[in-house]
Amino acid sequence: MDVLDPIRTKALDATQSTLSTLLPPRPAPQPVRLEVRWARHLDEVRQVQRLRHMVFAGEMGAVLQTPLAGHDVDAFDEFCEHLMVCDAERGVVIGTYRLLTPAQARRAGGLYSDQEFDLAPLAAWRPRMVELGRSCVHASHRQGGVILALWGALAEFMQRNRLEAMVGCASIPMQYPGLAHGEGPARVWQQLRRTHLAEPALQVRPRVALPEQLASVSAIGLDVEPPALIQGYLRAGAKVLGAPAWDSDFNTADLPIMMRMQDLPARYQRMFLRGSRA
Repeated sequence: MDVLDPIRTKALDATQSTLSTLLPPRPAPQPVRLEVRWARHLDEVRQVQRLRHMVFAGEMGAVLQTPLAGHDVDAFDEFCEHLMVCDAERGVVIGTYRLLTPAQARRAGGLYSDQEFDLAPLAAWRPRMVELGRSCVHASHRQGGVILALWGALAEFMQRNRLEAMVGCASIPMQYPGLAHGEGPARVWQQLRRTHLAEPALQVRPRVALPEQLASVSAIGLDVEPPALIQGYLRAGAKVLGAPAWDSDFNTADLPIMMRMQDLPARYQRMFLRGSRA
């Protein structure tokens, strides 16, 4: 089995981070003392699942197939490491990611992303690749600090455990203001396929593609901004692996995204690889 290096709990100021260029600048919030740690027992996992349910079902209207009311629970949760950011003063979870390591993915029978895409082109990467998923931040803390804190912990995780790539499904709302249903993500895909598409050997296919009429949507004449988190991934060197899949439960278009450590811009390499030769 995988033996992951110990992960340290740390506290940090939400206004300070070397990842500040990942997200577009926004007005500075009141400083919040954040505690970043990995869920240590079921009670903490339940806190994470309640936050996910509040965001995905309560805000986004997702239809969650969950065995526990008020919680977003699926079959992959028990195999994942759950990263959580807490408001240190109030002791509540305000942001989360979950990570599925290579060994745990084998035990789970595959990645969550395998359900949405044919990932056969990534076979050679699986022993060195971690899957990210279920990221969300409480509505009151979306000024960037929580996401940046999560990214700092992910950087440390990748370095300590000598993992070489991150993969996941990055969601785009099907409805954009002023556009027909599904036109927003179709335009985003048409834009990104010209600028951030991975090489052919890594390109994957969705199991359920967007409706066929959206395939001919042109990106010319109207730029549609990808969600801020996707913009952050792309700034850090991530590549889009192919056309989005349609997730009917979440009513989103999910882009397959891969971030390889070798593709990181120099400033991010210095951050991810700091101390690796010590």
